[in-house]
Amino acid sequence: MDLGNKIRKLRIEQNRNLAEIASVCGFSKSLLSKIENGKTIPPISTLMKIAEALGTKVSVLLDDQAKSGTIFTPKETSQANLVKTEKGYSFFTFAVERGEKLMQPFLFVSRKDENDKRNVFSHNGEEFIYILEGKMNYKVGNIEYTLSEGDSLYFDSVEKHTLSPITNEVKYLAVFTQSQQAQPN
Repeated sequence: MDLGNKIRKLRIEQNRNLAEIASVCGFSKSLLSKIENGKTIPPISTLMKIAEALGTKVSVLLDDQAKSGTIFTPKETSQANLVKTEKGYSFFTFAVERGEKLMQPFLFVSRKDENDKRNVFSHNGEEFIYILEGKMNYKVGNIEYTLSEGDSLYFDSVEKHTLSPITNEVKYLAVFTQSQQAQPN
C-alpha cells in the first residue's frame, strides 16, 4: 500500500503543509508525518479525516486505479489482503477501484488480545456495521451494545464510538458514508 505517498502527493499538489492538514484533522503534525512516511497505518476514522481535509475519498487514498461499474471481490481476495493497523484491528476495503463511490464498505477483523479498549473513533458521516462472526461490545456515545452474529448498528459516526471484542475474534462489515466536500484551494 502506497498510502503515505498518495497523501503527501495530494497535500503538495494543493500547496498545503503538514501542520495545516494535521490541524484541520485534529491531530499532531508528527502523526501525519508518520503516516506519510509509512511508519504507521492509521485507523479508518483517521483516514476519513485526512481524505476530507484533502477534499477526496478514502478509496482514492487507498487505490488510484479508478474503475466504474460493477466490482466483484472474491472471498479469498478480502481474506488475503487485510491491512493490519496499530489500533488492534485489520481491515479490507471493498471496491477500492471505484474511487468516487457513495458508500465506503470495509471488512474488519478485531482480535480480543490485540484490541486497545482506549481507542475512541469519531469521523464525519454515518456508519452501518453488521456482525459476520463473533461477539463484541460496541459503544456509541454513552450507550453500549452487545452485538452477536447477525446484529447491526446504524449511527452518526461523529459520535464517539469504541469497540471491545468479547470472543477471541470478531469479523464485521462496516459501511461508511463520507460527506461530499469541495476540493480545497
